[in-house]
Amino acid sequence: MTRPLIAVPARFSATTSALRYAAEVNARALIEAVWRAGGEPVSIHPADSSGSPDSSGSPDSSGSETAARLARFDGVLLPGGGDLAPRRYGAAHTHADVYDVDETQDAFDLEVARTALHSGSPLLAVCRGLQVVNVALGGTLEQDMGGPEREHRHVVHPVAIQRGTLLEQATGAQKVEASCYHHQRVDRVGVGLTVTARAADGTVEGLELPGVHGWFTAVQWHPEDTAHEDPAQQGLFDALVRAALVQARHGRH
Repeated sequence: MTRPLIAVPARFSATTSALRYAAEVNARALIEAVWRAGGEPVSIHPADSSGSPDSSGSPDSSGSETAARLARFDGVLLPGGGDLAPRRYGAAHTHADVYDVDETQDAFDLEVARTALHSGSPLLAVCRGLQVVNVALGGTLEQDMGGPEREHRHVVHPVAIQRGTLLEQATGAQKVEASCYHHQRVDRVGVGLTVTARAADGTVEGLELPGVHGWFTAVQWHPEDTAHEDPAQQGLFDALVRAALVQARHGRH
């Protein structure tokens, strides 16, 4: 069986010793989770192309270079990474703890999110990826959740999942143990999105877009961290690849 192609936007890395210089990378655990699911993960170069959707979140990106690039693939995985520039969601000031902002990365990720949702390409968004989708659809972020007692860095905690959601179907559970690494979270939910999971402190841990004509779910945690030993977490990647197989059978866009 030919593996469906899963596009994974690369992340910029200032130093990568094995490659001697700055590099474009993706987490090995993330790539391996897609591979275990039967997909062919393909890192794609982040490029801020002309013709990107306007700041209102217009879904009309059919003429953009990014749309043409994604048309070669059967699914998309938006991975974790640094913080979005607060100006992307209308914030007047930047919190001191905002880090690793990259304007090219932001522009590309936002365009990827809008394009995938508009085209119906199967889309799984992880951590920063969830925040990107939320902002792409007009939502906002809390720039910093507070000190160690509030942030979700290097924390494994229970997450309650709403019944009847794609997230429940993918994980096969209504509660999962989630491996988190984030100091930001959703503030205002984007247009059309619904919350599918929350942590005990109320943090939004999952989002979906009812009525979208493709498979899409987003999680604030990092399922790849424990997917090798937790079927519920691996189930997210399995579900993405299953949806991508359907996409492949019907032909790429």
